[in-house]
Amino acid sequence: MFQLHVDHQIHLRMLAARDAEALYKITNESRQHLKKWLPWLNDIKSDSDSMAFIKNSFQVYNNRQGIIAGIFFEENLVGVIGFNTLDFRNNIGYIGYWLAESFQGKGIMTKSVEALISYGFLELSLNRIDIRVASKNTRSRAIAERLGFINEGVIRQAEWLYDHYVDHIIYGMLKEEWNHKDQNS
Repeated sequence: MFQLHVDHQIHLRMLAARDAEALYKITNESRQHLKKWLPWLNDIKSDSDSMAFIKNSFQVYNNRQGIIAGIFFEENLVGVIGFNTLDFRNNIGYIGYWLAESFQGKGIMTKSVEALISYGFLELSLNRIDIRVASKNTRSRAIAERLGFINEGVIRQAEWLYDHYVDHIIYGMLKEEWNHKDQNS
């Protein structure tokens, strides 16, 4: 099972059945905030919907198609992060993430994404990592930019969000561009 220590306060691990209630709670509490950027909120109506998400994340992991993990801050579930898609034929990982509204602005997501990038390049031997972000999601874009991702362009009307389309910015990073303190190359 995937686990990753980020720092003394933050760790990432695959979600388990025991996390379904907490996952639903943070999703529901941040629902209005998250609806600005995520298309699936209307599908999450109860703990059982969160449980179905958790079960699906194990299937994705077991099929080596992705890694979805909870973000735990001081042992509390505060968000979700992962490689939503892993393409081992081309050695590309596509990172996605969200954080409960009440935990934003503390550096939790930047540190979590940074740790996942290192894991992707050093442990999974990825050559490229992409982050796709709604063009007006300035906070999420700032994470990619802070970590040194290259803005590679716009996909127009890339996603339907309830009643309108949003453009996505494609951010990319190659393994040779990653300058992390733990990198041994």
